[in-house]
Amino acid sequence: MKHLFLSRLVILTWLLSLPGHASELPLVQKQTYTTTDFTLFSGKRLPEVKVGWESYGKLNEDKSNVVLVTHYFSGSSHAAGKYRADDAAPGYWDAIIGPGKAIDTNKFFVISVDSLANLSAYSNDVVTTGPASINPATGKPYGLDFPVVTIRDFVNIQKQVLESLGITKLHAVVGPSMGSMQALDWASAYPAWVPRMVSVIGSGESDAWTTAALEHWALPIKLDPRWQQGNYRKANPPTEGLVAALMLITQQALHPDFFNQQGQRLNYSALEPAPLHDITASHSIVTWLESRARARASEMDANHLLYLVRACQLFVAGHQGSLQQGIEAIEAKTLFLPASSDLLLMPYLAKDAHKAMVTANKDSDYVELAGELGHLEGVLDVQEQQQKLKTFLEE
Repeated sequence: MKHLFLSRLVILTWLLSLPGHASELPLVQKQTYTTTDFTLFSGKRLPEVKVGWESYGKLNEDKSNVVLVTHYFSGSSHAAGKYRADDAAPGYWDAIIGPGKAIDTNKFFVISVDSLANLSAYSNDVVTTGPASINPATGKPYGLDFPVVTIRDFVNIQKQVLESLGITKLHAVVGPSMGSMQALDWASAYPAWVPRMVSVIGSGESDAWTTAALEHWALPIKLDPRWQQGNYRKANPPTEGLVAALMLITQQALHPDFFNQQGQRLNYSALEPAPLHDITASHSIVTWLESRARARASEMDANHLLYLVRACQLFVAGHQGSLQQGIEAIEAKTLFLPASSDLLLMPYLAKDAHKAMVTANKDSDYVELAGELGHLEGVLDVQEQQQKLKTFLEE
């Protein structure tokens, strides 16, 4: 067990990528979907929206074998496979998407779509419309003129992508973390589309605790003097605020057991010489955390992070007055897979949604992922429940 855990420490040098094992999928190609006059849940409109999408497996003749995978906060549509043969790692759920795996591409056409305001706005492998996009009315980036977006808006653009392919119903929708919010909202908003829904490390709504906790992710950016009320230039972004936010997100997504193990690997000590003699010096574990955040920041946009935070804060399944109201519309059989060690979206959030399903006499199952990786159990170790997931999808 110790050797397995240490191997994960090495893998996590690129946070939120899956353990390095050979992908069995052919190389993946990113596609782009474009639409105009897109109406948001708020009633506001975007003159043009572009999002990326990718797929694995083949669509059957009657288009009834579609599994939609909805991605997490800092993720993208790259759920499995590789874009290039020399990519360092495959997509984040490669362990469960592919031939013979839990989400079996011999049976299912698996598709995933980049979110609006995707965090990796400057990645060559992400296509998204958000605050960093050019506002056609001004010829400049939207900045904070970009309208607030919600989880329902992510769902609705996914629905348009599917409809553009002639798809009118899903076999299932499955997603981790922020993706679980999308999956549950899909089941509530479009019940005739969704016969099966899987929520991994998820929640049914953003309660008071979670909303306040998410606000801490936004504060470092807002306090960075380069943020300029969101009107910064791409050449002079609020990098320090973004790095600080990513450090906080990374730590909250993991568990103290992980940090203590990593500290041992770094020979961490409370009385390290550098911080003892220099108030500006950092402990080894802090340097480790910062270096991982800084390495990721260059492809990300600070304003996009703020918009994703707000989308998560505004979430309640069904986007109605209460969680119970949203649950009432669901017709899907559901499976909740929270992580017992999760300190970010704690298991009670998924349990509350499951209980609401049971109260409404819905078909719902609940199983906790075990392990020491905290929130990341649902990304890095979801294969622990591979057989459970496979059976659920194929029944």
